[in-house]
Amino acid sequence: MATAASLLLSLFIWPLLTRPAFAFLDRGDTYRRKVSLELNPGLNSSHTAPLGVINLLHVRATGNNDTLHFIFCSQGAPAVLLVHTNSSSSSLKVDWLKFLSGNLSGSLKIEPENSVHYSSALVFTRLWEYDDVNDTADPTHLPPSSFFPPYELQNFTWEDLNRTLNYTTHTAQLCGKGPTESFHNGSFCLGFSAFESEGRGPTWPRLLHNANASQVRFWLKGVTGRSGFSRFVLELQHIDSKELSSQVETLRSIDDEYTPSIFQVSQWVFSPINSTSPILGYVQWKPVAYRTESPVLNDATPCRHSHLMPMDQLPASDLVLAYFGDGYSAHGLNVTFSIAGDPFYNATDYLSWTVLVGLGSPPTESFSALVIGIMALGLGIPLVLILLGGVFVCVRKQRSVPQGYEPIN
Repeated sequence: MATAASLLLSLFIWPLLTRPAFAFLDRGDTYRRKVSLELNPGLNSSHTAPLGVINLLHVRATGNNDTLHFIFCSQGAPAVLLVHTNSSSSSLKVDWLKFLSGNLSGSLKIEPENSVHYSSALVFTRLWEYDDVNDTADPTHLPPSSFFPPYELQNFTWEDLNRTLNYTTHTAQLCGKGPTESFHNGSFCLGFSAFESEGRGPTWPRLLHNANASQVRFWLKGVTGRSGFSRFVLELQHIDSKELSSQVETLRSIDDEYTPSIFQVSQWVFSPINSTSPILGYVQWKPVAYRTESPVLNDATPCRHSHLMPMDQLPASDLVLAYFGDGYSAHGLNVTFSIAGDPFYNATDYLSWTVLVGLGSPPTESFSALVIGIMALGLGIPLVLILLGGVFVCVRKQRSVPQGYEPIN
């Protein structure tokens, strides 16, 4: 009987316990793209930049029968433009004479134009600073006198992107300074990453990405606060077709394996109006920022987003004004960092936050194989012990039953 029970365990129970862990290994997004980078495509020595450094990075991510174009540019307010085409041979064309002379409209396009399936852009427009002397971390309930004049990112001076461009890892780092003394020893930086396949970033919050996404990491370092109680708010604007609706939602999770103590993910999604069509694009982030470059758990600080606000006009980004024309609209969103009781900015003079910009539906978090394996063992071992205990009891009872008549003497 014990042999039969062992056979039952090996054939049915153990595969049931272990199958989830191994099945998870096959659930990943295996789609891959071929990624290439080019800085200032088509620009030559005859084109002069009236405002100094030109930073226009074109990332081309080619699939089987489509192409994703990411353009990362610091001319005006820094922005990331995403264009999806149904052609594997579509290309970026820049009329540099028009673009650099300020005659922006139509100076940047993806050809063939009829191959374009979806276009959108995320623009970093302003950095707000406010005096949180009462430690509320709630700028929506502060008087206007608590706010300092905003840092208009379109007026920043940006370093040469070529210094940090990495063609192997598909990354680039853009740092700039504002026109005030606050940025004498500090900088506002954006780190851009493109991806060939599914994976996660090497540092917190380790957002899950796939081949249809790019990542932008914002950080503020060494900037002198205009108050001993300074906190910051980052203003973003998103541009897409007027035929699309957008909404911001926050989803809950039971897993904080990759972003400790954070059980939520926020996403700004874009889909056709009055349609059951799938999501066309998204901006996704975890509601957490970090106060040091190499954070530990205590360096995490929550962040919150505002309601969406329609904007009257497109933001002052040369990239956006060069590509988008009539039929497009902009919505704004503020991201507020810190909560009441958290240290103020001057405690570390550092703040970072990470966001994904991608095509289609946002990636969905799930348990890793390690966590599933631990759960399977945690639940499976007690079950196995119970089964073995039951088998042992049955065997003992079977042996204790008399086999026939036994005389008293």
